[in-house]
Amino acid sequence: MSRIANYPVPVPPKVDITLGSGEIVVKGPLGSLTQKFGGDVEIQRDGDQLLCRARNGGTQADAMSGTLRALVANMVKGVTDGFEKKLTLVGVGYRAQAQGDKLNLALGFSHPIVHMMPKGVKVETPVQTEIVLKGIDKQLVGQVAAVVRAYRPPEPYKGKGVRYTGEKVVLKETKKK
Repeated sequence: MSRIANYPVPVPPKVDITLGSGEIVVKGPLGSLTQKFGGDVEIQRDGDQLLCRARNGGTQADAMSGTLRALVANMVKGVTDGFEKKLTLVGVGYRAQAQGDKLNLALGFSHPIVHMMPKGVKVETPVQTEIVLKGIDKQLVGQVAAVVRAYRPPEPYKGKGVRYTGEKVVLKETKKK
């Protein structure tokens, strides 16, 4: 049984929740997010908090109630505070530059990489070796960060590449004669 579903999701006063049949819409100061869910789970509003419950006692319904509770909590946090991922470029000549909804990357290839940002994700480069991704959808921000990191993941011998800020890369020892 999912225990995370037992905890209510607190709803701040500046967030508006609309419950429909199989859909929840969360509107806040930063934007609006929508999530569809199946008939195994129901969402109840109890004052200034939301409760996710399984309709029947099946294991699938219990699992989905915990998943939906986590998704709704992330939606509420996203429309109030937003989410942010930071990436760091490590390597000589590795640079990043944000131009509107484009991210230009120089990662040691023979050509520059231009990554188009999807709608809902903003990119900033405070320094040439730092990338900051911001948005209200946690899944989308994390996915964009993973795609940018995949252009040049950190290699295990020198640690060069794109890494998350704070990520520890375990370096291997080079081959000895």
